[in-house]
Amino acid sequence: MTLVTDASSAVDAALDAADEASAAPVTTIYEPALPVDLRATLAPIGRGPYDPTTQWSGAGVWRTFHTPSGPATLHLEQSRVGAPVRARAWGPGAEWAIDGVPQLLGRDDDWSQLDVAAHPFLVETLRRNPGLRLPTTRRVFEALCPAILEQKVTSLEAYRSWAALVTRLGHRAPGAAIEPRMPARLRLAPTAAEWRFVPSWEWHRAGVDPTRSRTLVEAAARAAAIDRVTRADALTSLRGVGVWTAAEAMQRSHGDPDQVSVGDYHVPHFVGHALAGDRNCDDDGMLELLAPWVGQRQRVVRLILASGRLPERRGPRATITDHRWR
Repeated sequence: MTLVTDASSAVDAALDAADEASAAPVTTIYEPALPVDLRATLAPIGRGPYDPTTQWSGAGVWRTFHTPSGPATLHLEQSRVGAPVRARAWGPGAEWAIDGVPQLLGRDDDWSQLDVAAHPFLVETLRRNPGLRLPTTRRVFEALCPAILEQKVTSLEAYRSWAALVTRLGHRAPGAAIEPRMPARLRLAPTAAEWRFVPSWEWHRAGVDPTRSRTLVEAAARAAAIDRVTRADALTSLRGVGVWTAAEAMQRSHGDPDQVSVGDYHVPHFVGHALAGDRNCDDDGMLELLAPWVGQRQRVVRLILASGRLPERRGPRATITDHRWR
């Protein structure tokens, strides 16, 4: 427990020093060359509506994360789709966070070669969502942690576990002491060092089974190397990380336009319903339907999810397993 306490104290000390040293955030106004829809683009970043690290408020979003320069809180605000995005950041990692705003909002995400002419439904969806982009957070380990918690459980279970762990074991948001408008529930996730030494009873208390907790702890031990990963297959070399988990991470950390969440309970049904009128679609069927867009399959999936043309979720409800001690 000493290692956990020492790591936590170091983060808290850095946050206190940063807040004392600066009364103003680092700011910029991002004016993209192409329209950007802030909410649609960043929708995949948060893990459920109560994610303590990502909080939407009015026309803006608050995010906390660790950077190579230290923790940061980033606030992005947009008055309407296509308008410039105002960005403010606090904490030791504020400059790094501000520098990454264009990538986060899909500056490098080029949709110009996506040809959906054969599907009028996709043509219309693309027309109605000109600001949809794939975000790039540049933080692989950050994206991997909640994806691991989402393995083989319902979204509700995973969202609850992530919120509970970050709320109890994380830190106050950088800049919270000097910015009164920050949401009260906003929190900074534990560092990689802190994840490594989370006591077993905390995992149980959050409803995380030993398999997922072990996978996350082992990933935390290799966090520095994980953040240098540029391909999904490199992540699957980690014990407990399969193709679904790797794809979920790379979609967010690198804005990978071709990563499809093979093994997802719902996505094949959504793709089958949208492209073939058949919700009874499995992974093989989904990949066959997406084959014309190899290299850009994630863009097509995002269009389908943005379309609202999704089948009713009529599958059997998964049993929510309670892993907590009583």
